Amino acid sequence: MKNIRNIAIIAHVDHGKTTLVDSMLKQSGTFRQNQVVADRVMDSGDLERERGITITSKNTAIYYNDTKINIIDTPGHADFGGEVERVLKMASGVLLLVDAYEGPMPQTKFVLKKAFELNLAVIVIINKIDRKDARVDEVIDEVLDLFIELGAGDEQLEAPFLFASARDGYCGYSALEPAKDMTDLFDAIIKYIPAPSGDENGTLELLISTIDYSEYLGRIGIGRIENGSIEAKREYIVLNAANPDKKLRAKVAGLYEFEGLSRTEVASSKAGSIVAISGIDDLEIGDTITVEGGEPVQFVKISEPTISMTFSVNNSPFAGREGKYVTSRQLRSRLYKEIETNVSMRIEETDSTDAFIVKGRGELHISVLIETMRREGYEFQVSKPQVLYKRGEDGKKLEPIEEVTIDVDPLYIGAIMDKLGRRKGELKSMTESRGGYSRLVFEIPARGLIGYRQEFLTDTRGEGIMNSEFKSYEPYRGDIPKRQMGSLIAYETTVSSAYGLFQAQDRGNLFIGPGVEVYEGMIVGENPKGLDIEVNVGKKKQVTNMRAAGTDEALRLVPPIDMSLEEALEFIEEDELIEVTPESIRIRKKILSNQARYKSKK
Repeated sequence: MKNIRNIAIIAHVDHGKTTLVDSMLKQSGTFRQNQVVADRVMDSGDLERERGITITSKNTAIYYNDTKINIIDTPGHADFGGEVERVLKMASGVLLLVDAYEGPMPQTKFVLKKAFELNLAVIVIINKIDRKDARVDEVIDEVLDLFIELGAGDEQLEAPFLFASARDGYCGYSALEPAKDMTDLFDAIIKYIPAPSGDENGTLELLISTIDYSEYLGRIGIGRIENGSIEAKREYIVLNAANPDKKLRAKVAGLYEFEGLSRTEVASSKAGSIVAISGIDDLEIGDTITVEGGEPVQFVKISEPTISMTFSVNNSPFAGREGKYVTSRQLRSRLYKEIETNVSMRIEETDSTDAFIVKGRGELHISVLIETMRREGYEFQVSKPQVLYKRGEDGKKLEPIEEVTIDVDPLYIGAIMDKLGRRKGELKSMTESRGGYSRLVFEIPARGLIGYRQEFLTDTRGEGIMNSEFKSYEPYRGDIPKRQMGSLIAYETTVSSAYGLFQAQDRGNLFIGPGVEVYEGMIVGENPKGLDIEVNVGKKKQVTNMRAAGTDEALRLVPPIDMSLEEALEFIEEDELIEVTPESIRIRKKILSNQARYKSKK
């Protein structure tokens, strides 16, 4: 017990959290001298590596002298807050990692608040002190201000500050005289993070905080042993504090502890250890493994979803061409498998067997699922994101409100205030930020942010930084103007031609180039005048034997806009869908027939 430390790492996106874990793993002797190790080894998923963000929490463990340090890598984005809330239950303390230039950011605040609520010990690491524009002294003040704002206790306000360059592999107590390696950090963890409490000889209490899945072992439950000890190949009782009726007898087939990046099978484990168990098929997050007569451990309440989207079977004319899994049974099975490990997500059936409502914490939360599924070979359609409303005690309609923090050049403040004002945003504060930038804090309905991020990048010439986090449910703030752009809709099923596109590009911006198969009702571009217009992108030039100088103009096509999944989600309206396949992302009208669409409007 005294030789165990359980720590979670908190950091904003791109503040160097995963790089710090890399250095800790390498310097603790976890890898062999000649072992080839990838950078950002904890970001194991393809999407995590591409986007540079941590999406799912992961566990690793290192040994320093005689002490085992269990490290929990937590997501830095508020959309994955469900991951953060439950994994903090396994930790006795946190490492707060802050960029020496950017300082504490809004999403750091979100996770840190959760850590303070659980009364966890804190070690602050100011990272990237080797940056030319580092503002170490100012950032220390900003961190302390944040601690006071979040109601930190006296012990937390006395938290030690360390100064690091995770990339260069050092962390020490002085920013002026950088350390040589990570030794000071390891010593600080042992000194300031308490050993886990619990009685090794007491009644077993193992709280399951994370579920993993293996093709060979099936469901794997991961959690901290709060009390007692557990042995492999023995039968235990499974209880759940949120579900008093749940009481199962189950045998623990395999018991594992973490060492480096792998799991090592052990015969038994005691209080304070973070373990993984296999062999129990009905295991859920929040379950307690105990013995006869034991009590379930209370689990943290997971925040509710704020956004929903409809996932449905692809019924476009091109359905089934590119996907491996295309049926409603396969789609349903995959979605229900997701909620076994993704506790912040909810799935609901609809009147149709071909459509399912998926609820999540934000656009990013659901778009990561969509991108993961298409890479796995699934083909399906998704609707425009919808906000989830509630009714207050007085019967009034409530909606989710987000707190949005924007760092931007003062040149663009006018455009931002105009756009967010129209979207029912309220400016709460405006202060001078780092490097001549201004920091604006808005409160805005979550529906007001749907479709805004792309506009924001355009309005700020790509230089603005915007972060948002859920604040609370508040009274409905009124209607918000819809998208200004109209759609250019393919008139018939055809293959786009250079001549047809040349004629269509006068109407707006195109999403496709020549030689692309399109179908009637597919959206091939946007019209700035706000009207939906049918265009014949497959139109061919009439061939005659008459030729004269100047009659054949050179066809100069404007390069098409290549829509990403997030951009498509922001673009579509209520009467439109996104067709998602492993190879393509197409935007279409719900009603494909031009005539049927015209009649429905009538």
